[in-house]
Order: sequence, then structure tokens, then C-alpha cells
Amino acid sequence: MSVQLRDIAGELAGVLWREHTVYRERSGGVVIRGEHVRRWISLAPAGGRDEVLVRAGRILDGGTTAPARSEAMVPLSAGTGVLAATCRRLLAEAAADVAPVAPGRAAPGRSKRSGRSKRSGKAARPKGSGKHTSFASWVILACVAGVIALYVYSTAMRG
Repeated sequence: MSVQLRDIAGELAGVLWREHTVYRERSGGVVIRGEHVRRWISLAPAGGRDEVLVRAGRILDGGTTAPARSEAMVPLSAGTGVLAATCRRLLAEAAADVAPVAPGRAAPGRSKRSGRSKRSGKAARPKGSGKHTSFASWVILACVAGVIALYVYSTAMRG
């Protein structure tokens, strides 16, 4: 089945994208990466002998892959055309999940404040993650220094 999947993936990759990389997964499936479109397709053996599980997802910055956004079962006997149509549908669903936001408009769930901080050039950081040492860190350092001083003092008094 692995060799058959590899052959089918090679044909499918040529139909979907001009630029692609095909490689085998440890689990026996095959992955087709389209770096130029920042998407991937995975073909994996399914429960049935003549079926393949097709999954699609995005390629993130840095080249890592995001989890699959959508998946479908396709019979291998259907042919490359049906498989390509299914892949295109799954890729469209994966692309629709991350539709780009028009400039000047905040994405749903974002406040205008986070948009302002990006325009000013400052990255929004979680509270307490700045370059400067926070008050809580200074308290912990003072406690550690106090314990060390107490140990040194008690050792000096004993003898």
C-alpha cells in the first residue's frame, strides 16, 4: 500500500502544484508540500483496503506544519481526478480558515488597542514579560539572599 500511495501522491502532486515536495511519513502515509502556496496534503491508508484518508493543512512561518484543518475519505479506485478535486476542496477549506484581514480593520476578537500597538512598532507582550526584572522577582531574590545570610550567620555563631 505504501508504494501505491507514493505513486499516487507523485501523480497528484503534479496535478495540484508545479512546485512540490513528496515524502513518506513514519506512519506509512505520504505528504505533499506546496511551499509556494504554504499548504500541505497528506495521504494515509485508511481502514478499508481501497480507501485513503486525505488531510489538508497550512505550512506556518519557519516551515513547520499546522494541524490538519480538514479531512476526507476517498476510494483509490476513483482515480486521480476525483482525488485532485477532493484535495482542492480541502485546500480551499484550509485557506478559508485563515482568510487575510483587510488593512486597517481588526480581526474578529481583537481590540483596537492591539492594532494600535502593532502600528506603533511595539509588539504586544504578556504582562510581566518585559526586559526589566519584575517586583516579584526582586522579592524572591531578596528572600534567597536572606536565607543565605541566615545560614552564614548561624554557621559563624556555632563555631
